This record gives sequence, C-alpha cells and structure tokens, in this order.
Amino acid sequence: MINLFMKKRVLKVCNPAPEFRKKRIFSEELKRKIVKEIGTKLHTVAEIQRLYDVSAASVYRWVYKFTPGLVPGVTQVVQMESEAERTKKLIERVSELERVVGQKQLTIDLLEKVLEYSSTIHGFDQKKSFLATQLSGSASTVNPIGTK
Repeated sequence: MINLFMKKRVLKVCNPAPEFRKKRIFSEELKRKIVKEIGTKLHTVAEIQRLYDVSAASVYRWVYKFTPGLVPGVTQVVQMESEAERTKKLIERVSELERVVGQKQLTIDLLEKVLEYSSTIHGFDQKKSFLATQLSGSASTVNPIGTK
C-alpha cells in the first residue's frame, strides 16, 4: 500500500567541482613593474588585483620584496599630501598667533609702566581712580531720562 502523504524525495544535483586556477608564475620584471606602479601611485593594490587577477597577499609580498627599506610588521605613518599641507598651514597659523600675543603683551606691559609712572608723578593711584564704582545691587538706580 502506498501512503499518499509521503513526501516526495527530490534528488539534489550537486554543483560540479569548482575549476581550480592553474598556477601562474609572474616574472620578476613584471613584479618590479607592478611594485613601481603602486609606488608612484599610478595604480592601487585593488586595481592591480583586477588587472592581473592576482591576490592582494601576493601583491603585498612583492611590495615588501622589491621595496628597499620596507620591513613587514613595522608600522609606517602615511598621510595624504593634503593632510601634510594642512598641518604645515596650522603650524604657521599658530606661530603667527603667538607673535600677535607677544606684541599685545608688550603693549600691555608698556601701558602698565605708563600708569605706574603717572601715578608716581601725580601722587595717587591712577588705576584706582579710573575704575568704576561697584554696585552692591541693593541701591536704587537713577534713570538718566528721569522717568520711572
């Protein structure tokens, strides 16, 4: 007897085995050319990957191999030219502001000496005589127009 409620078995067709890429060997001359293109910013590593159908790990291996002074595991700080230019401008701006502050401080020192000299000539403290009287806040103020 056949059970009508039995599930039908569907045979799954497996995908055929993936084709493996044949091992390719790049000449040393081509590797050096690729590293030079990366060094002169003609191409990026991602572009090289697409152009030559090669892995990023291989490209970086070539870069380390054919770039003098580049050591794997050593971090290099790289900043864009615009960042370097911006940093240079900020340093110039800071030095300009420091110069202006120095000039203002000289002006303040000169004015303090003038007040001190004036105080000795006139016999009373010039700073205190020109300061406004401080209000306690409890006294009534007079309206200059005369209306309340």
